[in-house]
Amino acid sequence: MRDLPKAIATYLATDPGDTDTVAHCFTEDATVRDEGKTHTGRAAIGAWRARTATEYQYTSTPIAARSEDGRLIVTAHVEGNFPGSPVDLDYAFTLRNDLIHTLEIS
Repeated sequence: MRDLPKAIATYLATDPGDTDTVAHCFTEDATVRDEGKTHTGRAAIGAWRARTATEYQYTSTPIAARSEDGRLIVTAHVEGNFPGSPVDLDYAFTLRNDLIHTLEIS
């Protein structure tokens, strides 16, 4: 797999419970879409990640990356104590000023 931009690599490598590090991978006005919900801004993204970290214990291993329609899509193998585990998920990122501006997980 190719080298990922620093913000994306940091986001994917950071422990799910380290919400401060995760939040600072994003622009101030970033959005995350996950499980049919949109989280806007660093504080909301940090809260989303904190909630996810307390609900589930999981690991995420990037297995592929590709560019598509102006987005970098990273496929990760995710295993944990959540329904449907294990699963391969696509993380579709856009960047602005070297930070994550949008993330859609599907």
